[in-house]
Amino acid sequence: MSTNKMYTVAGTSTFNGKTKVRFANDYVARFKILVKNQHENINVIELDSAMSKADVCRFLSTHAEFQGEDQQSAINEFVVRNIKLDTAPSAPTAPAVETTADPVIEVELETA
Repeated sequence: MSTNKMYTVAGTSTFNGKTKVRFANDYVARFKILVKNQHENINVIELDSAMSKADVCRFLSTHAEFQGEDQQSAINEFVVRNIKLDTAPSAPTAPAVETTADPVIEVELETA
C-alpha cells in the first residue's frame, strides 16, 4: 500500500453476505454509517493508538472479539490483497555455501 495513513478505529462488518475489514478515525460516525447502510454483524472498536492498516490487521487477527471464521477470513483476505511485504532484506546475508556432495536418501522397500 502506498499510503501511510493511520487509523484509531477498526473492525469488521457484513454487507450483502460479505464480511470486510473496516477502518476509520471516528467511532460514532463510522458506526452510524454502517448501520445506515444496513450492514450486519458490526464489530468496531477504538484502538489504543493510531495504527497503519497492516498493524490493524495484525492486531485484529489476535483480538478475542475477532476470532469468528468470517472475521478471520476477511482479515486474511485483506492482508493478501492489500498488504505488500517488504521484499528488501533487512540485514546483509552471508553468501550461500555451495555443496558438491549428493544427499543420501534411504528408501525402505516393502518385501512380500
